[in-house]
Formats: sequence, structure tokens, C-alpha cells
Amino acid sequence: MHFDPIGFIRSPYTDKFGIPRQPGLVTAAEARLELLPTFAREEAFKGIEGFSHVWILFVFHADCLDAGWRPTVRPPRLGGRETVGVFASRAPYRPNPIGLSAVEHLGLVKDARGLALRLRGIDLLDGTPVLDIKPYVPYADSFPQASSGFATPPLATVALPVRFSDQAQTDLDRADPHGERQLRALIEQVLAQDPRPGYMDRYPQRRDFGIRLFDQNIRWRIDPDGLSVIAIEPFAEPA
Repeated sequence: MHFDPIGFIRSPYTDKFGIPRQPGLVTAAEARLELLPTFAREEAFKGIEGFSHVWILFVFHADCLDAGWRPTVRPPRLGGRETVGVFASRAPYRPNPIGLSAVEHLGLVKDARGLALRLRGIDLLDGTPVLDIKPYVPYADSFPQASSGFATPPLATVALPVRFSDQAQTDLDRADPHGERQLRALIEQVLAQDPRPGYMDRYPQRRDFGIRLFDQNIRWRIDPDGLSVIAIEPFAEPA
């Protein structure tokens, strides 16, 4: 079997740290699935406008393709302390590193970069190869009474308050002057999920962190009553 991608994700998540653990948790996260020329045909999407959400089947490409699979993994939901079988998880290190996400689609756009499908609520790293798109069908794909094992609902249903320092607000005005990136909302929603690994409670002395969104490095701090964004700086690739 051999599969070729139909396109690639262009996402605000330019680093794995900070990506929400499931789709739909950060609604400000918008992306484009940019289709390769062979598949950039509008007739291939005829009828998709009737569906609000789609399944995206993708490849875990970052550090996974050549890493091999692991029979047991330590899910973040369990704080990285307990192991479960890889087939009882959504971990990326699988025999075939394939993932799926149910996300909202906002329709097709055709511009100088080609044909793309706009997506919202994504949890995908920038550059992710996509293998297929399928419509999400609520009556068949949703099982509200299903049990979810150790994958309990996120505690961040009560979101942590996120504050911006004066410096961070100045930086935000520079990085997203017209709000086209929804950068403030994106930062607030990502940080409200508390993106730190579950094992960080072993290191209570560490308070300062950073995540990368788009081409910006977001520096933030854990406070007793929430989170503070300290600064937003252009990300510089190491020399």
C-alpha cells in the first residue's frame, strides 16, 4: 500500500508544544488545507457546503515517520505517569502514524496560493500532510453516551484567566495590527487549556514558559490566579 497526500495544512501551530490535545477546544485556531494541483478541483467538493464539519485524515509527520511504533505510551491525560496500549490511545507513535480530526470547515477559497479548504478548531501542526477528507455525519459519527475511558473531559471547561502585560499588548498590536490572525483570541484559548505537560506538577518552581504561534514566540507565566502573557516576540530560527 502506498498513499500520497492530497494537500498540506497551513496552521498557526508552528511548534508541537501548545497544540490542543483534541480538535475543537480552540475555536480561534483557523487553518487552510492547501490542495496539491492534482486534487485542486472544485468539483471534488460538490455538496460539501451542506456539511458543517469534516473528518481530516492526516499523517503524524514531525519526528514520527522514522521513529517506529511503541506498544505502550504515556498519555498526557494521565500526567505522563501511567502507560496504556498504543491502540487504546491517540498517540502519534503508531505502526502507521495516521491521525484523524473532526473539525469545522468554512468552505473553499481560491487565491494565488491555489485551492484550499478553510478549517476552524484544528489541532494540527503546520505542514501536516493530509490523506483524505470525509464529511462528518452527526447521526452516525456521534455517540453522546459512549464511555471515554481515561480520556475524561478537560478540566479547562472552567478556563484559566489569561492576562496580557502592557509589553505583551504592545507586541500584540505589532504582530497582528488588524486582528486578521485572531492572535489575541488564539493565545487566550490555547493558554486557557494549560498546555503544560501533565508531569509539570513535579516542578512547581518553574513558572515561565513559551509557545510558538505563527511566527511569534509567546512568553507566558503561571500565576497563583491564572496566566500572564509577558511578551510576544518574532521567532528567530537558531543559527
